[in-house]
Amino acid sequence: MDTTRQTKRSLPSFVYKLMLLAATVIWGFAFVVMKDAVDVLPPAQLIGVRFLLTGPLMAALFHRRLRGSLNAGFLGAGLALGAVTFLAFWVQTVGLTDTTPGKNAFLTATYCIIVPFMLWAVARRRPTVANVGAAALCVAGIGLVSVAAGTLTIGFGDLMTLLCAVFFAAQIIAIARFSQTYDVLGLTVYQFLFGGVLGLLLGAATEPFPGLAAVANADFLLNLAYLVVLASGVCYVLQNVGLAHVPEAQGSLLLSLESVFGVIASVLLCGEVVTGRMMLGFALIFAAILMSELAPQPEKREAPTETAPAPELEESPSATP
Repeated sequence: MDTTRQTKRSLPSFVYKLMLLAATVIWGFAFVVMKDAVDVLPPAQLIGVRFLLTGPLMAALFHRRLRGSLNAGFLGAGLALGAVTFLAFWVQTVGLTDTTPGKNAFLTATYCIIVPFMLWAVARRRPTVANVGAAALCVAGIGLVSVAAGTLTIGFGDLMTLLCAVFFAAQIIAIARFSQTYDVLGLTVYQFLFGGVLGLLLGAATEPFPGLAAVANADFLLNLAYLVVLASGVCYVLQNVGLAHVPEAQGSLLLSLESVFGVIASVLLCGEVVTGRMMLGFALIFAAILMSELAPQPEKREAPTETAPAPELEESPSATP
């Protein structure tokens, strides 16, 4: 009897779904944590510190996957991914300084709709009818959420958040390409390390340091620990294990709840007021995400997850804060 296989299948399927759900809750509340943290440490410095602390944590978890990775090709791929990942998180964090965590969560999630059109540009893979319909729904939702009533203007924070969605879409496609040649877990470690270095360099050149007293504040250190340990290390493990046992369509559906929990967290912890107009916009964006993720595709999808860098990114799209 294959005891290893038996052990791997010993947990009921709902447990793995709960793992994915737990990750989305943590990521949803991370939008609020980032909002508080960026009030202390400027965006580039915050991302730099978070990534440089997360990189060694991920290296400790997946050190066996780094064997043989110290070569020009692997390091070059890691640097490229680190750069686009840093840009995505940095622009997202800049957006958070001028918008609410709830809006930031839903507008970031529009990367799911952008990916098929970016693939059309770089891989000549035409979007499906469902992709086009999802894009139309998404644009309508963005208009309701971000465009001020009676005007055609969009706030700076919302605009930056939409730009970060473009970078997250580019990151997804880049990981899909590089993971065909290099180990995705090793790439994840280098994403964090190189992205962290870029953040500290840009922060040192363009942002004032708030001072040791502000950074040593207990509230800020707790927020940073949440981002590094929970939103990065723990969530990526939960996502990786969960996606290994949950069908992709169900996994995508569960992970898309991240944006919903982002709004819930913003309402509960930041006192964000959600108007009827915003609720309708959120509903349209969420419907667009589901349409884009769950509609049948003409061929096997090439785009991996996140939101943010994560193990087994090719399994499900997720951009985390």
